[in-house]
Amino acid sequence: MYRLRFAALAILVAAMCTVPGASQSPAAKKKEPPRLVPVAETKLLMEGLAHPNFLGIERILKSDEADAESWAFARGQAILIAESANLLMMRPPKNAGQDAWMQHATRLRDQSTDLARSIAKKDLNASRAGLITLGNQCNSCHQTFRVPMKVSAFAPMDVSPMPRNP
Repeated sequence: MYRLRFAALAILVAAMCTVPGASQSPAAKKKEPPRLVPVAETKLLMEGLAHPNFLGIERILKSDEADAESWAFARGQAILIAESANLLMMRPPKNAGQDAWMQHATRLRDQSTDLARSIAKKDLNASRAGLITLGNQCNSCHQTFRVPMKVSAFAPMDVSPMPRNP
């Protein structure tokens, strides 16, 4: 009987040693990647990243004779607006507006990326049209979420409240 218990214990120990992961400590398991945590509020992203870069692109595209350095800089600004959209996706509203928020942020990212491609090609007309389209996307989101600011490319900035839908 003693030998039978000893043999069963030996088999159990041997099985535990051969099962992968059973002998590893919890600390040796794969670490979870760091969580993305929003730090800045949405208004700061808009006023500090998106809008200044929009205005910078506009300033460059107003000129008919942008040099290579200006085109490269404008492309970078369009990419920063696209990355701002990615940051916006980290902070959707906690109410029923989440789906609309994500759709607007995705469109902002896509249109900014398209604008960056036009700028990379140094296509002035397509870039100007892309900036106007981008401004319209900004306004669409602002109207959905009742932000009283209108973004207009190649026009004086209008910060008057936008009309509400009846």
